[in-house]
Amino acid sequence: MTQTFAARLNRCPIPYEGGPAAEARALFPDLPPELGDLVAGAAGCSPYLFELLRTQRDWIAEALTGDPAVARDAELADLSGLTVEQLGPRLRLAKARLALLSGLADLGGVWPLELVTGTLTALADTAVHQAMVALVGDEIRRGKIPGATAGDAATAAGMVSLAMGKMGAGELNYSSDIDLICLFDDERFDPSDVQEARAGFIRVARKMAALLSDRTDAGYVFRTDLRLRPDASVTPVCISMSAAEQYYEAQGRTWERAAYIKARPCGGDLAAGERFLKTLTPFVWRKHLDFAAIQDAHDMRLRIRDHKGLAGPLAVEGHNMKLGRGGIREIEFFTQTRQLIAGGRDPDLRLRGTVPGLRALSVKGWVPDADAEELIGHYRAHRLVEHRIQMVNDAQTHDMPVTAAGVDRIARMMGLGDTGDMRRALLERLARVHEITEGFFAPDKAGPRPEMDAETAAIVDGWRSYPSLRSDRAMTIFRRLEPEILSRLARAAHPGEALRQFDGFLQRLPAGVQLFSLFEANPQLIDLIVDICSTAPGLAAYLSRNAGVLDAVIGGSFFAAWPGGAALTRILSEHLALAGDYERALDAARRWAKEWHFRVGVHHLRGLSDAAQAAREYADLAGAVVAAIWPLTQADFARKHGAAPGRGAVVLGMGSLGAERLNAASDLDLLVIYDADGNDISDGPRPLNARTYYARLTQALVTALSAPMAEGRLYEVDMRLRPSGRQGPVATSLNAWRDYQMTEAWTWEHLALTRARVIVGPADLGGDVEATRRDVLSAKAGGATVRADTAAMRMRIFAAKAPDGKWEAKIGPGRLQDIELLAQCAALLAADPARRVEAQLRAGVRAGLLSREDEARLQAAYRFFWRLQAGGRLLSDRPLDMQAIGEGGRAFLLRETGETDLEALAASLDRHVATTAETVARVLGSTGGVMTGSEPSWGDA
Repeated sequence: MTQTFAARLNRCPIPYEGGPAAEARALFPDLPPELGDLVAGAAGCSPYLFELLRTQRDWIAEALTGDPAVARDAELADLSGLTVEQLGPRLRLAKARLALLSGLADLGGVWPLELVTGTLTALADTAVHQAMVALVGDEIRRGKIPGATAGDAATAAGMVSLAMGKMGAGELNYSSDIDLICLFDDERFDPSDVQEARAGFIRVARKMAALLSDRTDAGYVFRTDLRLRPDASVTPVCISMSAAEQYYEAQGRTWERAAYIKARPCGGDLAAGERFLKTLTPFVWRKHLDFAAIQDAHDMRLRIRDHKGLAGPLAVEGHNMKLGRGGIREIEFFTQTRQLIAGGRDPDLRLRGTVPGLRALSVKGWVPDADAEELIGHYRAHRLVEHRIQMVNDAQTHDMPVTAAGVDRIARMMGLGDTGDMRRALLERLARVHEITEGFFAPDKAGPRPEMDAETAAIVDGWRSYPSLRSDRAMTIFRRLEPEILSRLARAAHPGEALRQFDGFLQRLPAGVQLFSLFEANPQLIDLIVDICSTAPGLAAYLSRNAGVLDAVIGGSFFAAWPGGAALTRILSEHLALAGDYERALDAARRWAKEWHFRVGVHHLRGLSDAAQAAREYADLAGAVVAAIWPLTQADFARKHGAAPGRGAVVLGMGSLGAERLNAASDLDLLVIYDADGNDISDGPRPLNARTYYARLTQALVTALSAPMAEGRLYEVDMRLRPSGRQGPVATSLNAWRDYQMTEAWTWEHLALTRARVIVGPADLGGDVEATRRDVLSAKAGGATVRADTAAMRMRIFAAKAPDGKWEAKIGPGRLQDIELLAQCAALLAADPARRVEAQLRAGVRAGLLSREDEARLQAAYRFFWRLQAGGRLLSDRPLDMQAIGEGGRAFLLRETGETDLEALAASLDRHVATTAETVARVLGSTGGVMTGSEPSWGDA
């Protein structure tokens, strides 16, 4: 809907009467009174606007009587299709007209700030693009761009200008210069032609800068700065994208990362520019939270202030609204630094504009809502003042006038008759901006060390020799943190133990700057580290190797409700889709899984979940990883060998994964079943027969999950529960699997089948696999030897591995594995599809295998054993040693099992072992049967 200029007018500058104001009224005698006041106020306060009113009288008179947006759009549209000779004068005319229109719209409150800056930016975009098209067209006609045709001029033959800074963000101020980086797509040219093309594009960049910047009788378009390019002191004004990428990869600095937050292709080959920016994503947006950027930004702020002499007390006269204390740059730095910190993990924060960036940071919890809204208000007010400073004489300055009369002029342009009101409001805004931003940037001074005994002092003094504290920067940050760390360690339930474990954590850290910066910005993480060090030394050791998982703690949802397996699969799949290629996706999956794995452990450790909930969450996580990795592995494999023949394949979780009960150290038992459906060979560049195709695809999945990469491995994978164990193929066809289960499989394989669960794959094939599983269970339910075979298997398991110490909860008669084996036997005899131990035991009651008393004893014992096993695996990856896990670890296990002390825990363990062993032996009866067949996976049967 259109709306006239006059209808939107809501404020007016207060003119100095007489002189230019009177002349302006005389120039526009037919304007309505309110518009006459506007032009008089503009002319009376700004010599620059007065001159434009005189030279553009007819055009602006027509624009003022209609919708200003229509006048703007028509002016921009008239700039296309011009020759180089026509373009210079026409762009200068457009600049005069749109500078006048946007100036009046700004002074009169007709356009909001974003529309004013957006209009100036749109003019800059149009000017850059049209200049590039025209100049590259000339080079093509002269034969100076190898292989280019006349049609390539529309995209500047692969050359692009990146708008940086305020232009990139669409925030050009009233008298802004424009910062450009000029690049060309060297992959568009044969290697032998690159240098010739480069020379042509360098000429274009130089001519474009001159065309826009040079002052003529008609003025200038935009002062153009090309110095933000890589290594500007030694590189030409236009360089190849490959050279730029190599520079940022090897030498890019924090300020350049911040600059690229706002970078935007604005002229030439926009698609090539977007591709280039995508390649820089890992440089700009780091994979871990980057709190070290805070110190870099703070140092940069101080250097700018010192260089410009802006470190003095606040005063209105002469204050630099951009770089001075409490100014625009402080708000921009505040916003960009927080975007750099968190934008690598959250693409929603990768916004170019300052106001949208602050709003997104507020929504995601990185800036308090009140602070964000207050800074947005101050930013808008600062920009309005900045525009009026520049409107006076079209000067690229951000300094308030140095005289009282000059300040009064700015107040009048704001529509304020009382300069005192403006002074007070301005000083209050500057002070508040400084207060909010300085608290974020300026590090606190280190406090005194707390008093320590000789043993503690010796440990602390040894920290200086650790790898994480060898750099000066790490040491500087850590000195500020050390008193707080020591104070919090002293408040731990077991201070000496917590200190020793923290010492081990610190000693194992390979580097410290990022982590110490994280602690400094988020002191609550120190409490978490202290908690982990004093309770779970195994988890502390894991943390020292994978400190990046702490990013998740402050990501906003660490303590939210568990999302469930389906949501996790979706989240991970979306995350991996952004990775770019297969190798990066596998590394991204490892980072993501480690963070969620850490979350499950911390929740369990802190009592936010119990052992049973943690078991389900670990299983959800593993299932999500397999479900998200499998299609990526298939796609990567298909590029070489074609799409999967037939109906494809499903991945089954066996053992504990199938039963959805994993602990912190579980590996994964997997089985792959495929159906080639009569298709004997794949159709890719390197076709494979169906059996070989699926076997190699399965091996690729195992590699994707278990291969050590830069971010570690996801899971150890065990495929021994496939038909014929180690001797069988790693992938099995549906028909062969069905036949094997019905005619050849041994009882232990049918027991394993009771826990099989489809994780990922085509739904119809998964349905057939599940139907086959149920058919096999029904067919084998009445087997006369099931109990005897299970009893024999039980004895073989005990013979293969003895309990690992007095606190063993899993291996041995009367322990976890004994209950699980009996539960599988019950499910098989009952032909019950249940996979979880609890449900399988209930099936045993329904089948008459167990009495209700037996089931109750076994359920209670299973819960006890699982709490001890899951808790022990969280605390340590070694056999449970009550001395080694420390007082905190012992307290955790007592809490988990509901016991009062170790003596009571040992008594409960002995009691459950005895009653369980007796029950299992009695139910299975004679143990004289002989179990034959392929070796089962005893560790996770």
